Amino acid sequence: MNNIQVIKIGGNVVDNPLLLEQFIRDFSGLDGPKVLVHGGGVMASQMQKRLGQQPVMIDGRRVTDTDTLKVVTMVYAGWCSKSIVALLQKHGCNAVGLSGADADLIRATRRPPVRKAGQADGETVTIDYGYVGDVDPHMINAGFLYRLTDAGITPVICAITHDGNGSLLNTNADTIASSVAVSLASYIKEGIRAESLSSGKPAELPEVSLIYCFEKDGVLYDKDDDNSVIPGITPEYYSRLKREGRVAAGMIPKLDNAFNALENGVKEVVIKHAGNLGNGIGTVLSL
Repeated sequence: MNNIQVIKIGGNVVDNPLLLEQFIRDFSGLDGPKVLVHGGGVMASQMQKRLGQQPVMIDGRRVTDTDTLKVVTMVYAGWCSKSIVALLQKHGCNAVGLSGADADLIRATRRPPVRKAGQADGETVTIDYGYVGDVDPHMINAGFLYRLTDAGITPVICAITHDGNGSLLNTNADTIASSVAVSLASYIKEGIRAESLSSGKPAELPEVSLIYCFEKDGVLYDKDDDNSVIPGITPEYYSRLKREGRVAAGMIPKLDNAFNALENGVKEVVIKHAGNLGNGIGTVLSL
């Protein structure tokens, strides 16, 4: 079996019809098994405003009360998911759209309130993210995903998870992509390898790669200069970039998830423009 690619696209790509069409065409043309994880935050924020809600973001994460949860579920698991699946079918890629609740795919734990220093006066404040879910890769039904890809079906996963007790949760799509990649790598290493050894016919096992696609060519050294793509980042360099304020907001959870994936069995992580899926332009992360 070929290596498995877990590829994530952000809301800025999903909300751009021309860029999305090009990406889906390139994605559909990739050889081998693949999993697509998508965001939709841009459209969710637009829908919230249309409904009179004010989106609240803290460190790149959306605070999710009951009304916000309804909106993100409609946008992520509804319009975004099915529009992407329809485009994939158009380009000959057989796909199925899934939330974390479907097939008990992704269980998450509701994030408890956290205390952190305020930005203005430094005083400690308590932040309740609401219906936001944190994912444990061990709570992902990787066997189901593997069987889908093995059957030639591409899973399309949105950012809605569930807690196993009847409640939906909103989970960062970058986190879902990282967790899915880690879970698949673990399943292949432990489950598939064990089956291979017990059969007496050891087989070459697939590896898992993780690719984050968004609207930039990679991680930028200067956020105002699109030509300042950093070709490679190590954990040490990442710490320096954060100290210098070179990376912030939504890029921090993306990079945190990327390095976590590398530390937990994923072969490689690349961050690149959605239009560069088929070439080597981008930022490669390594340990």
